Amino acid sequence: MNAKPETLAAPLDVERIRADFPLLSRTVHGKPLIYFDNANTGQKPMSVIEAVDRHYREHNANVSRAVHLLGEEATAAYEGARDALARFINAPSRDEVVLTSGTTQSINLVAYSYAMPRMKPGDAILTTVMEHHANIVPWQLVAERTGATVKAAPIDQNGELILEKYIEMLTPDVKLACVTHVSNALGTVNPIREIARECRKRGIPLLVDGSQAAPHRAIDVQALGCDFYAITGHKMLAPTGTGALWAKREHLMAMPPFFGGGEMIREVRFDGTVFADPPHRFEAGTPNIAGFAGMSAAIAYLEGIGFDRLKTYEQDLLAYATAAMDEVPGLRIFGRAKEKEPVISFLIEGAHANDMATLLDLQGVAVRSGHHCAHPLMQFYGVPATLRASLAFYNTKAEVDGFIEAIARVRKLLL
Repeated sequence: MNAKPETLAAPLDVERIRADFPLLSRTVHGKPLIYFDNANTGQKPMSVIEAVDRHYREHNANVSRAVHLLGEEATAAYEGARDALARFINAPSRDEVVLTSGTTQSINLVAYSYAMPRMKPGDAILTTVMEHHANIVPWQLVAERTGATVKAAPIDQNGELILEKYIEMLTPDVKLACVTHVSNALGTVNPIREIARECRKRGIPLLVDGSQAAPHRAIDVQALGCDFYAITGHKMLAPTGTGALWAKREHLMAMPPFFGGGEMIREVRFDGTVFADPPHRFEAGTPNIAGFAGMSAAIAYLEGIGFDRLKTYEQDLLAYATAAMDEVPGLRIFGRAKEKEPVISFLIEGAHANDMATLLDLQGVAVRSGHHCAHPLMQFYGVPATLRASLAFYNTKAEVDGFIEAIARVRKLLL
């Protein structure tokens, strides 16, 4: 039987937790799997897998379209995920939580439904050099269609946002500010409260990409003070194709629908359509109902562990891995922010990132190689790609040791 996370005593019993994650017991290429690609997607505990399976076995029906029992159960599961997410991020109201397929859809919803109708020539959208493409490209598309421009605030060599420059760039032409909470490539944690405070002083709405923050830290949108906050489910133990956009009620009420179809309307006539109130106004079509049943289970799992204990463990693991990697000859770490989550981007002098990743895979180690959907960041550091080891609370120091040993073996093959 799988351990119930709420019964785990502090400190974390990681081996007991690992038993909840079937995939972690896999072997690849005849080697025990060391999964260090958690910033790409997190692994799923049995409670999440069983929630999805149970939905299809016992409750499969569409939402809000039938009065029979299965339809009511499916709707309860879907709306239950909204309640769980509202609690998870401390939203003032469940009606401010729009269920989406993830951060990319959430940001595009803001881009097309909020920014597009408001932007005009001479306006600007402010973002940063460290952003994921999902927090760059939608704003470029808006700018192309409206005549607005996109500005990017700089970072320093440690991978930290130069806060005074960001604030300096909050000029009157900026009509929307955007920033990642945690960099997917560097692990840098940005000072969202300070940024939000400066934006409020200037009347500039702030959007925060929370994809990489939600798996590692408690989120409180009210305390952060932002206007929009986007979350991706699959990075925080939930199924793929799940996520949410939180937005202040006044913004949602003023935003027209992005997608049109079923479930987002009150009445349709050929002489005009009356749309539903938010959040359902933005949820056209049949959603990923089973996925959101899994999302509720993922949130329960994380809440059962507790972010205080989770964060303490992960920070210790990050420090251990960083120290070990600093001892590897020719290894360069990108991003030395004072506050960061357990993400380490690196290169080995003389070795190509993709070659390293391929050979590490043969040693059973899964890391990401490439530009990490962060081309401007790679350009800042003057490299085409890096390797990225991203850790989670179910990883161990023994795995870090195995990772370092695998790097040593691969170095001998390549150098």
